[in-house]
Amino acid sequence: MLILITYDVSVLTKSGQRRLRAIARTCLDYGMRVQNSVFECEVTPDQYVRLKNELLNIYDPHQDSLRFYMLGSKGRQKIEHWGAKVIPDPIKDALII
Repeated sequence: MLILITYDVSVLTKSGQRRLRAIARTCLDYGMRVQNSVFECEVTPDQYVRLKNELLNIYDPHQDSLRFYMLGSKGRQKIEHWGAKVIPDPIKDALII
């Protein structure tokens, strides 16, 4: 299933800057960055639970926010992209790692 994760992390302190980096690294383990604080992740239901728990253990609920949008198994069909930053589709496009 495709999920979209967005976040806003307070970076006024060193701990906030660490949280920001940790959240981005965790999201990169499951998907790809499509904008600065926005990730698209193609995950199984089990992976989603793991990812969500990891992120909820990193963020500070008093200073930060996380949003999870479940777009489902046909989520890619619901996306329109316009502009300069072309994001590869991991399902259709070959990725060399």
